Amino acid sequence: MKKIFGWVALVVGLAAMPMRAAADAATEVRFTRLADEFIDGYLAWRPLVGTQLGLHVYDGRSTDFSRASLDAERARLGRFARELAAIDRAKLNPETRLSCRLLETGVAGEIFSFDDLQSYTTNPMTYANAVDVNIYIKRDFAPLAERVRSIIAIERAMPKLFADARANLAEALPKPYIELAVEIANGGADFLVKDLVAAVSELKDTALLAEFKAANEHAAAELHRYAEWLTQERLPKAHTRYALGREKFQGMLRSGELINLGPEKILELGLRELKREQAVFAEAARKIDPTKPAVEVFKAIQRDHPTEAGLIPDTRKQLEEIRRFVVEKSLIAIPSDVRVRVEETPQFARAGSFASMDTPGPFETKAAEAYYYVTPTEKEWSAQQKEEWLTSFNYYTTDVVTIHEAYPGHYVQFLNLNASKVGRIEKIFTSYAFAEGWAHYCEQMMLDEGFGAEGDALRGAKYRLAQSDEALLRICRLCVSIKTHCEGLSVEDATKFFQENCYYEEKPARQEALRGTYDPGYLYYTLGKLQLLKLRRDWQAQEGAAYSLRRFHDEVVQHGAPPVRLLREKMLKDPKAWDEIL
Repeated sequence: MKKIFGWVALVVGLAAMPMRAAADAATEVRFTRLADEFIDGYLAWRPLVGTQLGLHVYDGRSTDFSRASLDAERARLGRFARELAAIDRAKLNPETRLSCRLLETGVAGEIFSFDDLQSYTTNPMTYANAVDVNIYIKRDFAPLAERVRSIIAIERAMPKLFADARANLAEALPKPYIELAVEIANGGADFLVKDLVAAVSELKDTALLAEFKAANEHAAAELHRYAEWLTQERLPKAHTRYALGREKFQGMLRSGELINLGPEKILELGLRELKREQAVFAEAARKIDPTKPAVEVFKAIQRDHPTEAGLIPDTRKQLEEIRRFVVEKSLIAIPSDVRVRVEETPQFARAGSFASMDTPGPFETKAAEAYYYVTPTEKEWSAQQKEEWLTSFNYYTTDVVTIHEAYPGHYVQFLNLNASKVGRIEKIFTSYAFAEGWAHYCEQMMLDEGFGAEGDALRGAKYRLAQSDEALLRICRLCVSIKTHCEGLSVEDATKFFQENCYYEEKPARQEALRGTYDPGYLYYTLGKLQLLKLRRDWQAQEGAAYSLRRFHDEVVQHGAPPVRLLREKMLKDPKAWDEIL
């Protein structure tokens, strides 16, 4: 009897196995269809994002910001959030489960933008930034005439866009948002009538050129009118109530980065990290010149910079040296021999730009080159202005920035993303904390591995001083973000915080303080870096003798750029360690 029962159990078990597999397959198919439907709608409503990703079916299209369209998109986001939550993740394979979690964070981030940031009703910068046509002239992904037609289509949509903006924006708006939106709108208009005209001047089709000229002039006028409307109608009613508050700030951490740690704990950690980094800064300065205050020592090494003529050639040479160091030290896989092109920042992109990495979208197939832009001096500047600008390009700081932007920072992470087997979700939805945390982590990691010193202790101290200066800025961002949005810190007091704690002059310190009012996520540079350092320690303990820095880095960049909390689930075997993010 016992034997018969065993056979019955075996038969039942065998019969159940295909049903279980079918259920798993059905769940996989359900999620894939849901994800595809969401992404198609996501990009259809955000065509500029599609073009930037390298999906040119979206070229020449603009977002409909009408009230009905906003309501429909918000409802769509809510529907997908509910449908994703209803999926049984236990029935997904590990890779799909990670994709599902990542897509959930993407949807949650968009809902946060609608509901908590109120991007479409309280932030006039949303509309000023929506008319960006830089992508059509900085990347040669289609014949010039075709790209000009796309520009014309976008410019012709501007009257409706700004009519929608006037209808959507609240009567009383945060003052910093208005002031920055006015600056963006007027700067955008200047770009259209100067740089954009120059960029399309080689167009041979005279009829199309005339069509462009008419649309372009009208678009520039629309931008100026929007700036004027904000100045006259909204600025007199402006307020300073831009703080999210603790609950919404915690929601931002949880929804976008899966961080459950409270803002108070993160601020406590940030202030502790600030004191530690200030000690690193002071110690590096003492090694260079023990007779002077640390800030004076840093200003002194800033005088060691390229000439006007040598700025681009010297940066090219050093970029190759940095790449060589990464390869010789075997720090990470560089899955392509295609080099970053070091070029002068295009004239239209120079406002406020020091140096920047411009990689193609992950789906771009035609204009796949990558540029590392460095902003030179301007001919009309005085000798003193040129000298002040070049101090920012001292050899030590420039190399640290190059590490962040190119090797092994953003560019190498981009190359590994393209070379990996991840799908559409991982290529479209990325974590702010991972992307900037990785690049910032690389700055410290490279110096820890000996870059810059190479047997010269004094030279190594200068590099450490420059890298510490960059770290102090990012730590101050973390502290100011939380203090601004959870404690009500004013722009004036935030400015002082930057001046006193990362030694910035008043003007750049105020710019950083203003950024904190509308970009609370700029705390993620430091937070992401600290998360990656914690993950590295935990993974090293897990791997034991099999650990190497190269293996760690290669594993980290193989999964797209997800929240580090998801990387912990992927890389760490012990579930108890998944929530120990810091």
